[in-house]
Amino acid sequence: MLNRKRIVIVGAGFGGLRLAQELKNAHYEIFLIDRNNYHQFQPLMYQVATARLEPSSISFPLRKVFQHSKNVRIRIAEVTGVDSGAKILHTSIGDYPYDYLVMAQGCKTNYFGNVNLEKCAFPMKSVPEALQLRNRILQTFEDAVMTRPEDLQFLLNFVIVGGGPTGVELAGALAEMKTNILPKDYPDKDFSKLTIYLIESAPNVLNVMSDKSKKAARGYLEKLGVIVRTESFVESYDGRTVQLRGGDTIEAKNVIWAAGITGATIDGLPAEAYVRGNRLVVDRFNKIKTVDDVFALGDIAYMETEKFPKGHPQLAAVAIAQAKVMAKNFKLLAEGRQPQEFEYDDKGSMATIGKRKAVVDLPSFHFQGRFAWLFWMLVHLMLILNMKNRLIIFITWMYSYFNNDSTLRVMIKPVTKEVKN
Repeated sequence: MLNRKRIVIVGAGFGGLRLAQELKNAHYEIFLIDRNNYHQFQPLMYQVATARLEPSSISFPLRKVFQHSKNVRIRIAEVTGVDSGAKILHTSIGDYPYDYLVMAQGCKTNYFGNVNLEKCAFPMKSVPEALQLRNRILQTFEDAVMTRPEDLQFLLNFVIVGGGPTGVELAGALAEMKTNILPKDYPDKDFSKLTIYLIESAPNVLNVMSDKSKKAARGYLEKLGVIVRTESFVESYDGRTVQLRGGDTIEAKNVIWAAGITGATIDGLPAEAYVRGNRLVVDRFNKIKTVDDVFALGDIAYMETEKFPKGHPQLAAVAIAQAKVMAKNFKLLAEGRQPQEFEYDDKGSMATIGKRKAVVDLPSFHFQGRFAWLFWMLVHLMLILNMKNRLIIFITWMYSYFNNDSTLRVMIKPVTKEVKN
């Protein structure tokens, strides 16, 4: 590694991981730092939560990804701060000097300062959180068997807050569980009281998609029995009662929060580097404007362009595209050549609501239904890191398609053990 400059990448999400992959065996020393030893495929997190996929299907060990790399080093640590003047990153396992620092730590759940919601609602931004939610959903069904009739409605009300892709896809998956799974798993129990609410503050679900897709998605959800409430604001939740603006309430034991994200900040960067949503302001080369030799990409980066005057959408496709251009620019920099500006080609957006139900917006046209569902599956399979996981997911999906069932409804709860030294 003599005479090689060091790039430290914070975060192994879509952007950070792709950047490290693109710079594999390049003329740089790369340190990829993440709190987990795996990359997690967030778009399919809801399928882990609803027992359709195992967590290992959407998680990829980082050291396995870089087994054949000569210059990428993996470190599992919490980042505690950065000294941009001294060019040192502080972590829970020590300090890492850098020549270039790339912030790709992504975002975390945003409760908008509501302490009760943060305490009582279930998030779904990580594999452990998805597993926790899966256990909670399955335990709810077990509890329903023995619950008194007067308490059953409270137990079987599921409130999902947030009508973006995560909320829509989760609502559809729960509705299909009610129809296809529960009658077979619990033939002696009537689950007709199971009610799924989808609460969205905007006028529509999937509010950033086309009018045709918004209308189709809502129609699919309502056909599945989901109660969709748009232009509704959740003000509080105490573990029993969801309080909506205007005075309406919903009694529910299970509230799932999918309503917003905010950037995961790191101590040491100046306040003026951040904008709304704790995103870092970057130039067209993804360099943070107020700090030397520090870059940001993916969800955490805020870049204004002519096409995207309010910043790019926080999507995996954007993070991957930025990582590719940044890797190319680092290689150009090593050769003493001028870097290239980033320009995002919008590839569209999509969401699935259930079996043979999906909406897809491409730049030139929009479509819904069976073909959109097949297209959604193909795109997500291609984004999976390795062939083994693609095959496992494909087989699981095909089994579920033909049987309207899955074999993954296992509650695996953590065990705590006190160790005395």
